[in-house]
Amino acid sequence: MAHRRQGYRFKNDWTEEKLRKGRESEGDWKITKPIPVNIKIDVEHRVLNLEKAKEYLDKAHSFSVLNCGCRTARGNCDAPRDVCIGMDKAAEKAVSDDAYKDLNPRRITREEAVQVLARSHEAGLVHMALDVLGEDRVNAICSCCSCCCAILSSVVRFGLFPQLLKSDTTSVTDMSLCTNCGVCVERCQFGAREMIDDSLTINDELCMGCGLCVTKCPTTAIKLAAK
Repeated sequence: MAHRRQGYRFKNDWTEEKLRKGRESEGDWKITKPIPVNIKIDVEHRVLNLEKAKEYLDKAHSFSVLNCGCRTARGNCDAPRDVCIGMDKAAEKAVSDDAYKDLNPRRITREEAVQVLARSHEAGLVHMALDVLGEDRVNAICSCCSCCCAILSSVVRFGLFPQLLKSDTTSVTDMSLCTNCGVCVERCQFGAREMIDDSLTINDELCMGCGLCVTKCPTTAIKLAAK
């Protein structure tokens, strides 16, 4: 997909200057932090597969959902917007802080949160854990696209800040089962899969283990494996 490769720009797009400054009020840049050189940190934007995202929901007690700020601002695709899930303190802040009122925040149940994840996954969006609190807790999960999301746009299309993203899994394809149908290519937000001369080519270094390709492979040729 041309619009998921480095160098592609949309008419209503981020500018490299804005992404580099990291000071936009839109999206999730406001929770990133500058750090000194040579200091080790834990990445705060973790790519999740659907099952892992559901596990994070199990750790929380209250939930909210609001519109994705990036997709609302950029509008470069017709993917669902009401997909940003807040948990516990983040959920309470979303529904009480006037800063979020234009994004239509509302309280939801855990069951509704699972439905939000399922709908987002079906639409081909990448689940990302934002503001990671530890190995088993996060404040929020949004479902993102590389055409609108500030983080995914930076990494996938602008070639900036690959260190912002972390994932615990990667995809593994059994080429003996692959029929070169191209479904996984359409699903991949990271440009890790490409059809060349009607044959599937995979760049493992670009794969972030989101699982979007796994659930739609008609021959179940793709699995997720721990990195």
